[in-house]
Amino acid sequence: MPSSVPLVRVVRSGFQESVHLGDVAVCDARGRVVASAGDPTRLVFARSSMKPLQASVSLDAAGEDPGDRLIAVMCASHNGEAVHVRTVRRLLSTAGLDESALRNPSGWPLDPISMARARRKDRIRHNCSGKHAGMLLACVRSGWDLGAYLRPRHPLQRRILGAVLAATDLESVKVGIDGCGVPVHGMPLRTMATIYARLTEPERWGRLGPAVARCTEAMRAEPYLVGGRSRTDTALMTHASGLIVKSGAEALACAGVSGLGLGVAVKIADGGERASGPALIRTLELVGALSASQMRALGDFATRPVTGGDRRVGDVVAEFALDRPLQ
Repeated sequence: MPSSVPLVRVVRSGFQESVHLGDVAVCDARGRVVASAGDPTRLVFARSSMKPLQASVSLDAAGEDPGDRLIAVMCASHNGEAVHVRTVRRLLSTAGLDESALRNPSGWPLDPISMARARRKDRIRHNCSGKHAGMLLACVRSGWDLGAYLRPRHPLQRRILGAVLAATDLESVKVGIDGCGVPVHGMPLRTMATIYARLTEPERWGRLGPAVARCTEAMRAEPYLVGGRSRTDTALMTHASGLIVKSGAEALACAGVSGLGLGVAVKIADGGERASGPALIRTLELVGALSASQMRALGDFATRPVTGGDRRVGDVVAEFALDRPLQ
């Protein structure tokens, strides 16, 4: 079985200080691995990279279209900036609720500027509050228990699990508990790449197709609400409009490439978040999803700066090749 390979180097003052190992899978919508690095079959929890599908199920259950901005924040791991907090409050208000209904943990904003301004941790600033607000909207419209929506046996979570199984072609997935308290789904990395390839083809999703199409449209229309300031997801969808990008905790990063019908999934073995963005961008460059001008625009997201004092003295750089194909 293949093992994780070096994907990202950390270079300071010309000296290689650290190396991040990881794995890459590039799949088409049929589930075929068309390119890889390391072990594309390694098992991962989907973490927040599953949010576009979770939001699609919530949107379908809600039976309404609240507009691009509210749908985008349902798919988000947002920074907790003021614009994100306002948008989550609007989403809750649409359901006739306020932030006291949220069951995700309290959190500080991910954005350092917003964190410095925050007086305390709270639920609405947690990066998953948009997903939870969308789940609450689904529960209100469907008449489901609002207090129990985190539980695996809740009707909404059972629908989400059914959608995950349908999307993966798997008979079962590992079900655990995500950092925000909802069920999280474990599967091979190549399966995550397949899901993202299929997100670019909503017609494959049957009844869920219109909701999938709306969620991916909203993410591309409002990328700032999906992440925010200095976030790789936002930068990629801003500079390459054909991409659907969503990262997850423990350095999982996924993208769907509409023009090529491909899905990409990258996992950094040590969970180092600083490495996942450069590795994802490098993979997208290698499969032809990013042009030279787009790579230039992505700048410090593709090669992150290493600083010494107040100046740049090195780089976090992804330098690897892909194997093609591995079936």
